[in-house]
Amino acid sequence: MTGPPKQLKICHITHVDNLPGIIEQGGLWSDAKRIELSLNASLVGMSEIKRRRLEELEVTCHPGTKVGQYVPFYFCPRSIMLYILYRRNHDSISYEGGQAPIVHLVADFEASVQWVESNNGKWAITPTNADARYTDFFKSRDDLKQINWDAVNARDFRSSEIKDGKQAEFLLQDLFPWTLVEQIGVYDQNTESTAMNGISAASHQPPVRIQNGWYF
Repeated sequence: MTGPPKQLKICHITHVDNLPGIIEQGGLWSDAKRIELSLNASLVGMSEIKRRRLEELEVTCHPGTKVGQYVPFYFCPRSIMLYILYRRNHDSISYEGGQAPIVHLVADFEASVQWVESNNGKWAITPTNADARYTDFFKSRDDLKQINWDAVNARDFRSSEIKDGKQAEFLLQDLFPWTLVEQIGVYDQNTESTAMNGISAASHQPPVRIQNGWYF
């Protein structure tokens, strides 16, 4: 089985309209903190999954914390969640804007872990979707071996094993700072322009790049 790349990257997807707010708020906040702080955002996820993450699903390697207290990342672009948004036919999602306005915020795994550890925060990884009740939670770099990297890198995820493994997550508690974002991957020139306008007032401006291979 393939192992993790030497320079492992993580990806968070969000609506391009959220970029100014993310910058103003200092970064990406967990759903729990977003609600606590009454932060506005264009939500594209499944409301029932968000509820379960907030109320039911515990990050077992950090007892007493829930999944909804963490900012979620995938280990790949072109995620299954993006495919669901692309299809626009899921009963649990009210968002109908498709994939074009969705941007990938890309960061370095090691830099992110070093930041959270230096700030006495918590992080975790899961080998499947963190919403799956059967998933495990780990908190060591050595546990990256628990992830099916062949599944993470797969473009065909029709098999259940690949589908599970491709949804492996990196979770960072409370706040992921904007300054850790290294790149913004976008669908087309229209979204590129919107994204560049959205970050124009920021002191930290990661490059915005059209990444056709990250979309469906």
